[in-house]
Amino acid sequence: MTDPNAIQPSELDQLPDRDPEETAEWQASLDAVAKAAGPHRAAYLMRRTLERAEGAGVALPKLLETDYVNTIPTAAEPAVPGDPEMEARITAWNRWNAAAMVTRGSKYGVGGHIATFASAAWLYETGFNHFFKGKEADGSGDQLYIQGHASPGIYARAFLDGRLTEQHLDNFRQEAGGNGLPSYPHPRRLPWLWEFPTVSMGLGPLSAIYQARFNRYLTNRGIKDVSASHVWAFLGDGEMDEPESTAALALASREGLDNLTFVINCNLQRLDGPVRANFKIVQELEAQFRGAGWNVVKTLWGSAWDELFQLDTTGALVRRLREVPDAQVQTYQTRDAAYIRQDFFGKDPALVEMAKLLSDDKILECFHLSRGGHESRKVYAAYKAAVEHKGAPTVILAQTVKGHTLGEGFASKNANHQMKKLSVDEFKAMRDLLELPIKDSDFADGQVPYGHPGANSPEVRYLQERRAALGGPAPARRVHPVAPLPAPAEKAFASFDKGSGTQNVATTMAFVRLIKDLVRDKATGKRWVPIVPDEARTFGMESLFPSLGIYSPKGQTYEPVDRDQLMYYKEAKNGQILNEGITEAGSMADFIAASTSYATHGETMIPFYIFYSMFGWQRTADQMWQLGDQLGRGFLVGATAGRTTLTGEGLQHADGHSPVIAATNPAALTYDPAFAYEVAAIVKEGLRRMYGEAAPGEDQDVFYYLTVYNEPLPQPAKPSVPGVDEGIVKGLYRFNTAESAGLTVPANAPRIQLLGSGTAIHWALKAQKLLAEEWGVAADVWSATSWTELRRDALEADAALLRGEERVPFVRQALQGAEGPVLAVSDYMRQVPDQIAQWVEQDWASLGADGFGLSDTRDAARRHFGVDAESIVVAALAQLARRGEAKATAVKEARERYGL
Repeated sequence: MTDPNAIQPSELDQLPDRDPEETAEWQASLDAVAKAAGPHRAAYLMRRTLERAEGAGVALPKLLETDYVNTIPTAAEPAVPGDPEMEARITAWNRWNAAAMVTRGSKYGVGGHIATFASAAWLYETGFNHFFKGKEADGSGDQLYIQGHASPGIYARAFLDGRLTEQHLDNFRQEAGGNGLPSYPHPRRLPWLWEFPTVSMGLGPLSAIYQARFNRYLTNRGIKDVSASHVWAFLGDGEMDEPESTAALALASREGLDNLTFVINCNLQRLDGPVRANFKIVQELEAQFRGAGWNVVKTLWGSAWDELFQLDTTGALVRRLREVPDAQVQTYQTRDAAYIRQDFFGKDPALVEMAKLLSDDKILECFHLSRGGHESRKVYAAYKAAVEHKGAPTVILAQTVKGHTLGEGFASKNANHQMKKLSVDEFKAMRDLLELPIKDSDFADGQVPYGHPGANSPEVRYLQERRAALGGPAPARRVHPVAPLPAPAEKAFASFDKGSGTQNVATTMAFVRLIKDLVRDKATGKRWVPIVPDEARTFGMESLFPSLGIYSPKGQTYEPVDRDQLMYYKEAKNGQILNEGITEAGSMADFIAASTSYATHGETMIPFYIFYSMFGWQRTADQMWQLGDQLGRGFLVGATAGRTTLTGEGLQHADGHSPVIAATNPAALTYDPAFAYEVAAIVKEGLRRMYGEAAPGEDQDVFYYLTVYNEPLPQPAKPSVPGVDEGIVKGLYRFNTAESAGLTVPANAPRIQLLGSGTAIHWALKAQKLLAEEWGVAADVWSATSWTELRRDALEADAALLRGEERVPFVRQALQGAEGPVLAVSDYMRQVPDQIAQWVEQDWASLGADGFGLSDTRDAARRHFGVDAESIVVAALAQLARRGEAKATAVKEARERYGL
């Protein structure tokens, strides 16, 4: 009888079976193998059949996991060129000095990490000797994303190479006095060595993918041929827990980024314990990367395991390796041979017999020491396979032991990430293990010595010869001398000075219009890199599609549905726009790659990244910090800005705090322009400062953050009074007075200064009129283009005073002599304008949109937050009443009149 609950063939596959009899024969064969040779043999045959089908190009789902063995068998490993013994000595010196540096620094309590580099030493050394191209190589050399916690090993190699001195090493994590070394890869702190900041975990892998993609972008657009450059990202297996680590895997495979290699150091430990205690992180990562379309190379076991695999005639060893969880593998690392015989080999009769053929020393060699990531031959084979693979990125899963060679007190211990030093006895044991010529007498007063074979030693000559052959030192950051970009034609900016007349224009549209003119500039237009996360039409950028094209490495393989329209969706291999889809993190990674191209590739690019303001600093502030560390330059544009301008969208779209977060980033120049001519003036100044002739002492390694609004309003003409341009750049200027606005006020009318930024200045202008016409108050209106820059200038003035220099903050200069109190308002929380309160000599008050946003009309939202024109009037009258310059009853009367 047929089981009614059984899944019928038609439910398994919608394709009809044209030969059910043949299908039944295949199934019967599988059943027979499983019955006669066991399910393990049946599974083996199925895996091999699937691999054969994949190799033959048969369209089948890919096998996501392979056995827990090396991808490249020993017999297929290429010989390592060069001198392996010499490289082993170099690696030993680097291991020693990395541990010595951190241990010596521990007496000052500055910390440091030893165990990570100890596990990864061969992963780096093999690359430095044979693969990583320097800056003098073809293209721009390779880009290296070094695992942050491995920085002591990179410093140790630079010391051996003569690029660092003992003084540098002794100042590890002690930068204040000069000649110090930053804790991790920080380009801003050590700009001649580090290119990419990586220690904020997850950002390294994400940035590496987009850097590899940007390399292709530069090549395909004809800016520079960097096809010979390869991106290497060194990561930890624990780091792969970060969502950013795997967020862009599909992009890398979809665009065939075979110029990218991830090297994941699988020491099976995160910061405080196992990565996957009850599971296997290598197998999990293999499935994840294979499923995303990556080429996967596993380098798990060292040569000591070759004998064991040869003895494994039944597959029992491979099966056991697949089933043992990672935390148990770590336990084997710390236990004796008897325990391993019982717990590992004792689970299977075939393994019990195998273990009888193995000495205790052999078992300990395999389980304590022999990992693929610790042998140059294994690592070289994996790297060679990676750089030769075409059509997809490669990930190398290299198994190592965290704390390798540091002694039994470190290896695989859960606490080794927090262990900052070795004792003298542990160093002596390490010296003997590494066979280094360091005498007991070199340990003066219990201080561990640095080791160096000499500037003219065979080791140093070999190291330098290998680097010379590969194009120079690495890692290295080099800013090639490039001529400043010529300023675009003045008319692109001046056209905004006359205003929009009666036409309503949002500042977002004004910015986009400015960009349209700038990308047409013959000298610099091709340098612009427009970046947008799938909201181009929201920001009115669709007109750029047909003229600039959307970048795609495949070009356009279809006929767009809107091909008959003027602004059709055009993709092109040399397209200029990076339209990233719904990924702010990916767009920021794009921006970082483009904004640092002047150093990475010696090609100055001008990126602008436009985004929903709420989804910028709130969502990706960590990357913006990374951008500042990496010395990036460009324009971040927070569109649909403010807490009340984005009608109907509500709490998670209403941005009232981005400028607060931006103010914490020292490299970010934050502006909240009110008018189109201000947007133009700020962009013009940004182009001069970042890409043109810098003034003496001016820092070019900054980026601009502009907030622009989606509220269409009349754009006024630029006031023709002195100081406007300076005020726009520095952060404050008087837009008008009550008199210049044509308002009638009594001769001795009380006066107040209204400071507004962004869209709030329109509320201030309406309030100015109400105050004059209904309350007899004269109000002057000021445009505060940057509260943050005003504050920074004031802080610098305070610091100058402490040095004995007389300097008046610009905000105080600008407001000098202004009558009456000051009332500041913006579409952000009050904390934004309050940044400058302590430097304003007049009585101060502020209004802002504090709290969560809400869904409603603009007018209703502004009334809710108390920032609309009527609320400004009441607040102004209250200030004047406190000073005795207005009647207290006027405040109550105004509240009632306006329904507040």
